[in-house]
Amino acid sequence: MSSFDVRGKKISVIGMARSGVAVAHLLNSKGATLFVSDNGKKENLESEIARLTEENIPHEIGHHTERVYDCSLLVISPGVPSNAPVVVEAQKRNIKVVSELEIGSLFCKASIVAITGSNGKTTTTTLLGRVLGDAKKKHVVAGNIGTAFSSIVLELAATDIAVLEVSSFQLDHIETFRPRISVILNITEDHMDRYEHSMEKYAASKARIFENQRADEVLIYDADDEWCRKEAALAKCRTIGFSLKSMQDEGAFVEKGRLVTVIDGKRTEVIPCDEISIKGMHNLYNSMAATLVGQLLGIGSASIRSTLKNFKGVEHRLEFVREVDGVRYYNDSKATNVDSVWYALQAFDEPIVLLLGGRDKGNDYSRLTDPVKNRVKAIVAIGESADKVEKAFQGTTSVTRADSMDGAIQKAKSLSVSGDVVLLSPACASFDWFNNYEHRGQVFKELVNRI
Repeated sequence: MSSFDVRGKKISVIGMARSGVAVAHLLNSKGATLFVSDNGKKENLESEIARLTEENIPHEIGHHTERVYDCSLLVISPGVPSNAPVVVEAQKRNIKVVSELEIGSLFCKASIVAITGSNGKTTTTTLLGRVLGDAKKKHVVAGNIGTAFSSIVLELAATDIAVLEVSSFQLDHIETFRPRISVILNITEDHMDRYEHSMEKYAASKARIFENQRADEVLIYDADDEWCRKEAALAKCRTIGFSLKSMQDEGAFVEKGRLVTVIDGKRTEVIPCDEISIKGMHNLYNSMAATLVGQLLGIGSASIRSTLKNFKGVEHRLEFVREVDGVRYYNDSKATNVDSVWYALQAFDEPIVLLLGGRDKGNDYSRLTDPVKNRVKAIVAIGESADKVEKAFQGTTSVTRADSMDGAIQKAKSLSVSGDVVLLSPACASFDWFNNYEHRGQVFKELVNRI
C-alpha cells in the first residue's frame, strides 16, 4: 500500500462509528471503491448512515454479508476485535486486514508522536497537546482520544505535528505505521479477554508502536515498568526512559523533589514536583513523558514549566464533580482496568466509598486487595461484574450492590460522612449500562449534581 495506489481498489470498512466513517470518507476522496458494514443497530448510527448516503458510499447495517469479502483490503475500526468472525474470515480468505490508524498514516505528511499504555494515554496526549499549543507549535491531537486520525490527516503539512493516542487494538493491525516519537507509558493487565489472558501477547501488541522506527527516531518508555523495559530492549531506535525510582543517564527522573531531564548530555531542572497541577504518582509519570517529548520537539523548559503548572487534567479522569455535606464526589469513569483504579486510590488520604464494576475484561482484582483494605470504607458493586466484585472483596471491606447508577449514588451517599470521598472508578468497560465511558461519567456527574 502507498498513498497513491487506492484509486479503483475495492476496500471494505468494518465498523461505522467515528473512525469507520472517517476512514471511509478519506478513502472515498482518494478514489477507492468502498463498502462499509456494521452489525450494530440502525437507530444508534443514524448520523453515520446519513453521511455515507450523502457521499454515495454503499453500506449495510445489522449484519456482515458476503459482499464484505469482495475486496482486496479490509479496514477495521478500533472497536472491532481481532477475533471478530468477520476479521477471522477475511484473513482465511487472504484478505489483508489493517486498522484505520494504518490508513491514516499512509496519507500523513506531518511528524507523528504516538502515545500508548494501559493507563494515562488520554491525560498524557492531552497534556502534550497543551504543551505544544502553549509553545505555539502547530499540531493536532487525534487518534483514540476522540478525533479519528483519518478525519484530519489531509489537513496536515510536513511542518505540523500529529499527537496520537493509540490503543493496542489499533496497533494490532498496522504494517508501516512509524512515529517520529513513540511513547509507552506503562504495560499493566488490561483487555485480557481479548488477548487470551496472556500478558506476553498484550505487551507485544503495545510494542508494535515502535517496530517500524529507525535509528534516528525515538521511543520514550517507563523505566520502572518491567514489561516496558523488556519490550524497549527490542527497539532498533533510540530509547529514552523516565523513572521515579532511579536517575537516568538519559531521560527524566525526580531528584530532591524536582523533575529533572537529561537529553544529549544536557541536564535541565524543569519544575518542583509539588508545582505540577495534576496530582498523584501516575500523573508525575505522565508529566515526565510529556516533558521529554516536548523537549525533543524543541520546546524550552520555561514554556513546559508554565504548562505543567496550569494544566488541569481531563474529563472523566479523577475529575472533581461536587462537594455535598462535606463529601467530595469524583468521576474516574476513564478507569477501565484494575491498575488504573490502583493509582486512583493512591491519590486520596480520605476514606473512600468506591463505585466499582461494569463489563469485566478478565480482571484480577487481587491487585486492589491492599489499597482497598487500607483506603476504602465501602464498595458499591455495579454492572454485570457485581457478583465478581462482591466475591473478590468479601472480608476485605463492606460491599453492597446497586442495579443502576442512580441507586449506586444513593447508596454511596448513605454510606459516606463528612470528610469522605465518593469515587466512581469502575475498573471495567461501560458497555453493560452505557454507550461508552464518557456516557457513564456524564450520567454520574448529572446525578451527583441533582443530590
